[in-house]
Amino acid sequence: MAGTKLFVGLIGAGRIGNVHARNIKFQIPQAHLFAIADSHEPSARFLADELEVATVYKDYRDLLANPKCQAVLICTPTDTHAKIIEEAANAGKHIFCEKPIDHELSKIDRALRAVERADVKLQIGFNRRFDPNFRAVYDAIRAGKIGQPQMLRITSRDPCPPAAEYIKASGGLFLDMTIHDFDMARFLIGSEIESVYALGGVRVDPTIEAAGDIDTALISLQFTDGTFGSIDNSRKAVYGYDQRVEVFGSKGMVCAENNTPTRTILSDISGVHSASPHNFFMERYVESYLQEFHNFVTSISDNTPTPVQGNDGRSPVVAALAAKKSLNERRPVPLSEIEVKVPD
Repeated sequence: MAGTKLFVGLIGAGRIGNVHARNIKFQIPQAHLFAIADSHEPSARFLADELEVATVYKDYRDLLANPKCQAVLICTPTDTHAKIIEEAANAGKHIFCEKPIDHELSKIDRALRAVERADVKLQIGFNRRFDPNFRAVYDAIRAGKIGQPQMLRITSRDPCPPAAEYIKASGGLFLDMTIHDFDMARFLIGSEIESVYALGGVRVDPTIEAAGDIDTALISLQFTDGTFGSIDNSRKAVYGYDQRVEVFGSKGMVCAENNTPTRTILSDISGVHSASPHNFFMERYVESYLQEFHNFVTSISDNTPTPVQGNDGRSPVVAALAAKKSLNERRPVPLSEIEVKVPD
């Protein structure tokens, strides 16, 4: 399809769907957003009118049946992802799907088999890999600038907790929030996570406990190459969206600090002051959302592998399920206890 635009249909016109839709419309000339589908048709119609998209569907299956459609962008609730991936693959469409593929490995494996049979492209939306700061950390490690990685530290803290209704459907902290950090850990170290040991509790919001989840966690990681790692999560950091990584190695250390709206520092009699981190992921990861979909389009155009493939979407789910088991059983859990693929 070199020299032609990729015709993309958006499935799910919610918050993240809006982000992707605007990126395609205004900043990715190699793609054309020609249709939007959402079970809440007014949401699809509102976004379509704003972006001058002519075609709107209530049922995503009508979008899949449209011969114009070459690729779909899945931004629906998590419990629909695997099913839509499978149906889109069977329809011969290339697929970009937001994380996670599903909370159940059996459904993930069935979806990935459908993709393999159909020989279509699949990319999972772990956008933080495309953040310029984290990418620079990755590049420094691959260039050997810190030698052999020995320890990894990831901090990921939200500015405020979500509503209890969201918590109940999210799959829990590890599958909803930490899953990004499990992916980042694999990405930076270049090795699989071998085991996890998770501590967690409710330190922020009692309604989260009532919803059956935790809001604060500390997870230790052991990688197959011997590297150690740690992840700390909180649902509430009063100073903003806290997103930092550090990798320590035999020859040095590389880290990425928070993005802030400005890089100015004011020093006066009361102290030294700088801006707080960005308010949330919509502001923090503007560039990464753009770059990840640009890479997806390029992979289709050049017929090259997508940068975040099916197994990259599956492995963090395995780690998240191991973390849940570790928290419940108060012990380290090897991922091999979770890693059971469903046979064809």
